[in-house]
Amino acid sequence: MDTTAPIEKTLYERIVDTLKTCYDPEIPVNIYELGLIYDVNIEPQNNDVHIRMTLTSPMCPVAGSLPPEVENKVKGVSGVSSAKVELVWEPTWTKDMMTEAAKLQLGMS
Repeated sequence: MDTTAPIEKTLYERIVDTLKTCYDPEIPVNIYELGLIYDVNIEPQNNDVHIRMTLTSPMCPVAGSLPPEVENKVKGVSGVSSAKVELVWEPTWTKDMMTEAAKLQLGMS
């Protein structure tokens, strides 16, 4: 028995991996590590995905392009039947929502 075979990632893990490929072009850290993703909800019956996310500012220049990019990338994840991104402003994003890795990368720790 081969015990070195990689364990298949869960659908949630594959979605998070995909979210980590999306960037705010003004900040060299992915949107997941920035803390812009508030919730990833996967409907268990049909694998419909609903994502609640925010932006660093309501005046963010990618407000019109980033949410559709996220939606399209998540739709392309194997096992996802549909994806919907909801852009929300509550709670207001703050730098405290960033992971420690993001803070280190931006020299903020």
